[in-house]
Amino acid sequence: MVRRKFLVTGASKGIGLALSERLAAEGHHVVGIARGADASFPGTLVQLDLDDRAASAAALAELAARHDFDGVVNNVGLARLHAVGAIDLADVDDIFRTNLHPTIQTVQALLPGMKARGWGRIVNLSSLVSLGAMNRTAYAAAKAAVISMTRTWALELAETGITVNGVAPGPTETEMFRRNTSVGSEAERRFLALVPMRRVGQPNELAAAIAFFLAEDAGFVTGQTLFVDGGASIGKASL
Repeated sequence: MVRRKFLVTGASKGIGLALSERLAAEGHHVVGIARGADASFPGTLVQLDLDDRAASAAALAELAARHDFDGVVNNVGLARLHAVGAIDLADVDDIFRTNLHPTIQTVQALLPGMKARGWGRIVNLSSLVSLGAMNRTAYAAAKAAVISMTRTWALELAETGITVNGVAPGPTETEMFRRNTSVGSEAERRFLALVPMRRVGQPNELAAAIAFFLAEDAGFVTGQTLFVDGGASIGKASL
């Protein structure tokens, strides 16, 4: 197996941490980006607030100069709840900025190196809610935009040796999900009613799907978004 070097954003917890641990166990070098430090991270962890555009540009340029990255996983995100009629435009700006700007910045920073080497993997995290979900207007729209960017970039990079794919998690046992969906809540009940498997996903299950797109064998797959959601994207749970 070829040992690769991958950049993972939002790497210190949830799906990002599960993926980093999986890649490290497979022998790859993981450079993670997170707001907080974590001495137990299974690779190189860079403390950076990706919401700071200028600081991100400088840090990513430095990382791209220091490392020959083979790919990037854009996992960082922000979700806030709003019902139509009570949507806060400042929150809309925050949600779009946090979900889209780091994705664009990381890809553009790493792209020249991947192009020069003729090999690369880009995986963008979207969400089941991109198909529509109550009280998630801005987040759903931002994650739908991630899918659109994934398809566009796949077309633009199709002849470069770089693939661009996405993974769209359903409800997954992460801190961000639980901030808005506490155990036993009405919100959790509504989510589980939409999931044929009637459970939330685990971060390691999402990590497995992402790792597939990063693998050597996935070289003929591009522009795809895989919904890892217990069947929620194909129909509701049985009554």
